[in-house]
Amino acid sequence: MPKAYWITSYRAVRDPQALAAYAKLAGPALTAAGGRFLVRGMPARVYENGLEQRTVIIEFESVARALAAHDSPAYQDALRALGGGADRDMRIVEGAE
Repeated sequence: MPKAYWITSYRAVRDPQALAAYAKLAGPALTAAGGRFLVRGMPARVYENGLEQRTVIIEFESVARALAAHDSPAYQDALRALGGGADRDMRIVEGAE
């Protein structure tokens, strides 16, 4: 079964305090759900119309595990803490076998 990757790009941060509250809750919620953080930060360089956006990539054992992590009560609490504090592009992608 292929792994899954949760990829989030931050287009804008409107409320750094809300983002900090989200991060405090989201990190433990996602690792408890089996996620492994692979990337957290700004790009070293961008190419081909790339955007200078903070990017987070989290690996899960499967798409089902990633979806369950997103829908978990602990992560939903983190999303409530974030509220409208950031404009993000978030997706879950199945990895290549």
